[in-house]
Amino acid sequence: MATPTREGSLKAPTRHPLDWKNPEFYSEDAVLHEMERVFDLCHGCRRCVSLCNSFPTLFDLVDNSESMEVDGVAKKDYWQVVDHCYLCDLCYMTKCPYIPPHEWNIDFPHLMLRAKAVKFKQGETKLRDKILSATDLVGTLAGIPVVSGVVNAMNQNALFRKGLEKVLGVHPDAKIPSYYSDTGRKRVARSATLVAESAVPAGRTSGKVAIFATCYGNRNEPHIVEDLGKVFTHNGIPVTLLDKEQCCGMPKLELGDLESVAAAKEVNIPAMMKLINEGWDIVAPVPSCVLMFKQELPLMFPDDADVQTVKARIFDPFEYLMLRHKEGKLNTDFKQPLGKVSYHTSCHLRVQNIGYKTRELLELIPDTKLELLERCSGHDGTYAVKSEFHEISMKICRPVFNKVKQAKPDYYGSDCPMAGHQIENGLGDDAQAPTHPLTMLRIAYGL
Repeated sequence: MATPTREGSLKAPTRHPLDWKNPEFYSEDAVLHEMERVFDLCHGCRRCVSLCNSFPTLFDLVDNSESMEVDGVAKKDYWQVVDHCYLCDLCYMTKCPYIPPHEWNIDFPHLMLRAKAVKFKQGETKLRDKILSATDLVGTLAGIPVVSGVVNAMNQNALFRKGLEKVLGVHPDAKIPSYYSDTGRKRVARSATLVAESAVPAGRTSGKVAIFATCYGNRNEPHIVEDLGKVFTHNGIPVTLLDKEQCCGMPKLELGDLESVAAAKEVNIPAMMKLINEGWDIVAPVPSCVLMFKQELPLMFPDDADVQTVKARIFDPFEYLMLRHKEGKLNTDFKQPLGKVSYHTSCHLRVQNIGYKTRELLELIPDTKLELLERCSGHDGTYAVKSEFHEISMKICRPVFNKVKQAKPDYYGSDCPMAGHQIENGLGDDAQAPTHPLTMLRIAYGL
């Protein structure tokens, strides 16, 4: 095992672009060889054991092997480690001391992404996973008027859910989102009131925002998108919508379907650039979607100037509002306290390295006390609904929902709405529903 250099240990972390267009990227032998190298280093370190289930799976495979080293683990078992990784990036961002420019050059999430891409290219992806990641198609069909009511009712039916598990492998106890025909985009279009000419720039913000509603926000929880529009309008920020949008591509990225990620980029980036060139900033209510444009697409397309421009002009909602607060442009005339709040900060928000902006803003509300929960919820959009992973996902989330149970808060919720429902699932049948932080902020404003 090589000795880490002092120079490599002290330089600022960096991240290499994803070389996904190189044919060697999809070589199974090359991927297995790299996994063996990285797994050996991870086995000797074990700092990430408390994160997702990839690391306990890896360490159990090693410890139960004849040699108790990585060379004793069968290569076919490496894929068990890959299957448990949902690309949250916490190991890279918060735990691993050997990320670039360290000479060991470990980027565990992107190695797992490469392995998933190999698996997808070989046609080994389950139909279930392809359906679950086709969020635009499923949302459009399930969101048809009348159809949405039927779909929502069926998803609450125990007998139907047992059948769904047999057919698709969706766990009957997993929370499945509802679908709405009155979408988030429709609601914002109805309620937007300010004109672009009234925008007041502040710091890095132009003072006028185009909302990227996201497939989940648009079809599954449109009230969050609506609340985003209301809160920003209340702060004197003109709001508009992209002419068209598609799923950000994160579900396809987690599947290893990189060509579909590229196809979504060809729809979303031009639509965003049109508005950016007219002076608008972009804001999205779901952290994983913001992260897609801030990190994953720029690493997939490092030479695309438009992708890099969007990276600099897309914001988390609370990041945007706190940038304006720094310049004295946040409306702090709150009408209603929130009391005790259990606030879960999602992994895909934490790895954006913007700080705890949601907490900072909510703590400005008088008579409001926040408890920060920064453990993974184990949801990841699809991981928690799959039959083979649901119980593990709930185990990962247990420290979070146990904290909420103990706190008995007036409100609880997460920037990631899916994480909020994962916590709700752990709290039990009689639990109050989660409240998204944007909704908390709307309530505090008295809107």
